Amino acid sequence: MSDIPALPVYGFAPNLGGLLSLAITIVLPILVGLVTRRSTSPGVKAVLLLALSAINSVLSAWLQAENTAAVFEWIPVVYSTAINFGIAVAVHFGLFKPTGVSDAAQESGVKDKPAGAAERLA
Repeated sequence: MSDIPALPVYGFAPNLGGLLSLAITIVLPILVGLVTRRSTSPGVKAVLLLALSAINSVLSAWLQAENTAAVFEWIPVVYSTAINFGIAVAVHFGLFKPTGVSDAAQESGVKDKPAGAAERLA
């Protein structure tokens, strides 16, 4: 393991793969809003965001290893997952939530089931 992180997103000379990975990281909070209901627990949404960050990191590291004939290593992937998750949370709370983008994604995605007749009468 030479340098941590080995992924291109965090270097001083970003390449197309790194910029694409960063763009995906920024969009992940919107994706979580689209695929979850408003009533979904914030904890479940956080775990889903973490899982998507991990998938993004693994795919980025795998593509970099394939394109550069480097060895795939898990330590940079774990590090990158933590950084990607942090970026996604910061973008959600710092940009998407105050501007209403998170609410718009939540409203246009999966809907909560309407209350049944028995629940409406109660």
